[in-house]
Amino acid sequence: MNVLIIDDERAIRRALREILEFEDCSVEEAEDGKQGLKLSQNKEFDLIFCDIKMPAMDGLEFLSSAINLNIETPIIMISGHGTIDTAVQAIKDGAFDFIEKPLDLNRILVTLRNVKDRNLLVAETKTLKKTVKKFKGSSIIGETPAIHEIKAMIEKVAPSDARVMITGGNGSGKELVARSLHDFSGRKKMPFVEVNCAAIPAELIESELFGHEKGAFTSAVKDKKGKFQLASGGTLFLDEIGDMSLSAQAKVLRALQENVIQRVGSEKEIKVDCRVLAATNKDLRKEIAEGRFREDLFHRLAVIIIHVPSLNDRKEDIPLLANHFIKMVCSDQGIPLKKFDDSAFEELKKVDWTGNIRELRNIIERLVILCGPIISNDDVRMYSNSKK
Repeated sequence: MNVLIIDDERAIRRALREILEFEDCSVEEAEDGKQGLKLSQNKEFDLIFCDIKMPAMDGLEFLSSAINLNIETPIIMISGHGTIDTAVQAIKDGAFDFIEKPLDLNRILVTLRNVKDRNLLVAETKTLKKTVKKFKGSSIIGETPAIHEIKAMIEKVAPSDARVMITGGNGSGKELVARSLHDFSGRKKMPFVEVNCAAIPAELIESELFGHEKGAFTSAVKDKKGKFQLASGGTLFLDEIGDMSLSAQAKVLRALQENVIQRVGSEKEIKVDCRVLAATNKDLRKEIAEGRFREDLFHRLAVIIIHVPSLNDRKEDIPLLANHFIKMVCSDQGIPLKKFDDSAFEELKKVDWTGNIRELRNIIERLVILCGPIISNDDVRMYSNSKK
C-alpha cells in the first residue's frame, strides 16, 4: 500500500511512518500542501494523511485542490486543533476520515483497514462497469460432448491455482472459458484483468504488464501500475499470448517463477500474487520450433490445456446459441423479441463459420435489424453469405 504523509511537523511524520511501515506500507513525505499536491499528481497513492494547519497551503486547501484535479485517493485529515465543526467541514469537502492528534495507534489501524476495503470495492466496481455489458448473458452455451467436456474441466480446474492454456480459433469463446475459470475459483471476488497481447505494440507491452516509473520513457509522465500488480489477488488473462515479444516473454517467465515484477525504469522488486491464464489461436509448439516462443514459458503456462472447438465442429449447438443471441440483441436494441423458424436453424448450420461464435453473433444482429418478426431460411441465405 503506497501512502503519502503531508505534515509540517517532522516528529509527526516520523511517528506515522513507523506505524505504516510496520504494516508493510510504502511511505513518502511532504512538508506542506503544495509539495503534497505535486507528489500526488505525479504518483499514484492508495492513501494520503494530511495535516490541516500548515504553511504555504493548508490541509483544507489541499483537499479542495485534490478533488478539483480528480485525484481519487482517499484523504485522511489530521489535526491537533480539531473541532467538531472542522471535522464535519473536512468530511463535507470530501475527506475520507478525520483523526485528531495525538495520533492513536488503534485508530490508525482501523482507518488503514477501512481504506483497504474501500480501495478494493472501487477497483472491483471499475472492473465490473467495464465488463458487465461485454459479458451480459455470457455463460458457456452448448450441449455437444466437447462443450460438456470443457464445462467438466472448468469445474475440476477452477478451484485450484493451476495455470491454464486455452487454445482455439478467433471468436471461438476462449475468453468465456477464462472468465468461467475465474468465476468458479476462490479468487472470484478479486479482479479479473485481461491483456490482449496482440493489440498492444511490442514497445509498450512491458509497460502494460509490469508498469513503469515516471520518466522511464518519453510519455511516462507519472508512475503507473502494470496489469500483474492490478490483478494481484485475482486472475490475469493473457489473451493471444503467442503474439508477445521474446523480451516480454522472458520477464513474464521470471514473474511466474518468482512471483515478483520490476516496473520499467526501476530495479525495485514488487511482489505479486495472481493466477495467470493464457489463450492463443496459434500452434505454440510450431512457434517454439521456429524460435518465436519460449519453450520454458509454454511449459509454465500450459499446466492444463483446454481446447475450445470451432463452431463448425459443434453445429448442433447453433439453435441454442442463435436463440441466446437473438434475445440479447433484441434487448440491447430495445425491440420486441424476434424468432427463428426451424428452417432458419437448418440454414444457419450450412454456413461455414470461419469467424466462429463472434461471426454468428454478428449475423444474428444483422438478421434482427433487417428482417421481420419471424426469421426464415430465405432471410438467412440473403444476409449470412452462407457457403453450401
